[in-house]
Amino acid sequence: MQSYDETKEFITTCHRELAKDPAETGRRLAEVQKELEQGRSYEPTYEELEHGARMAWRNSNRCIGRLFWRALKVFDERHLQHADDIVSALYRHIDYATHGGKIRPTITVFHPKVRIWNHQLIRYAGYETADGILGDPHSLAFTRACMRLGWQGRGTAFDVLPIVFQIDGNAPQWFAIPDELILEVEISHPELAEFRELGLKWYSVPIISDMALDIGGVRYAAAPFNGWYMETEIGARNLTDERRYNMLPKVAELMGLNTNSHTTLWKDKALVELNVAVLHSFKERGVTIVDHHTAAEQFAHFERMEGDAGRRVTGDWTWLIPPLSPATTHIFHQEYDNQVVKPMYVRQDAPFDTGSL
Repeated sequence: MQSYDETKEFITTCHRELAKDPAETGRRLAEVQKELEQGRSYEPTYEELEHGARMAWRNSNRCIGRLFWRALKVFDERHLQHADDIVSALYRHIDYATHGGKIRPTITVFHPKVRIWNHQLIRYAGYETADGILGDPHSLAFTRACMRLGWQGRGTAFDVLPIVFQIDGNAPQWFAIPDELILEVEISHPELAEFRELGLKWYSVPIISDMALDIGGVRYAAAPFNGWYMETEIGARNLTDERRYNMLPKVAELMGLNTNSHTTLWKDKALVELNVAVLHSFKERGVTIVDHHTAAEQFAHFERMEGDAGRRVTGDWTWLIPPLSPATTHIFHQEYDNQVVKPMYVRQDAPFDTGSL
């Protein structure tokens, strides 16, 4: 049975932040308590869902971009039961969030019995070949799952995976994302023309789709959400990690760096220029992106605003510090309490076989 205490705490906090009349809050609590006593589940109103989703972003310990939590657009699709309607809502999310490059923070909340298999709605495939891994190694297991369902990619390093979801534990279904919905950015450098020879690109919107939204004791397993990229997510992780695209050696070679000794700091030099290229390319394409120094300043502003509101900022220091020059930000020199605060976005086990990955 669902805990009334957790639901009561959320509704009370939510209504207080929305400046609701205490009498209205009391009536709502009585209504919900009666529903729970009758064995029914708490179902947030749209207003509660909207503010709860925003609170969950505000409470996201790993997110440096929380300053903009109030701007989150919430699409309520909890009523959808059919696959065609659900995939249409997902397509709309991609289109609305992309907004021609002017990225809009967005979340779409589905019925608790809907489950999306993708890590992100837009993500590149990874293939095991005789010559090694082609594409994104992070996607190997999901790519295999998609192929078992009947999907076939083109066999390039940047094949966009289909959307896969299931309803009420039934067989999963896959849907290709229309090309016109996917805004990609080709990576070039403002000074090094040779960068284009690497053939790199990345998609514009990181729409996380494998985390659940936990509000008032209700868990929505399918609630894809997005902000916009910080450049290091692409330039210092996705394209750089040895277990991802591992591009630093090729960037260093292109730059003519001496890679025979760590003392030349060739990795550092290549890393900086790759991030310069990502920032340049997104800005040239007109796609919203933030550099890690600006993001850290925005987080400091968020901390001040939360303090003024009488709320304590929690955070996971290991995630908040940027992977490039972290000591140049104030975050590096502070300590944060990693206590979990609800509402929240919560990780879930993959619904498909991940093998040894």
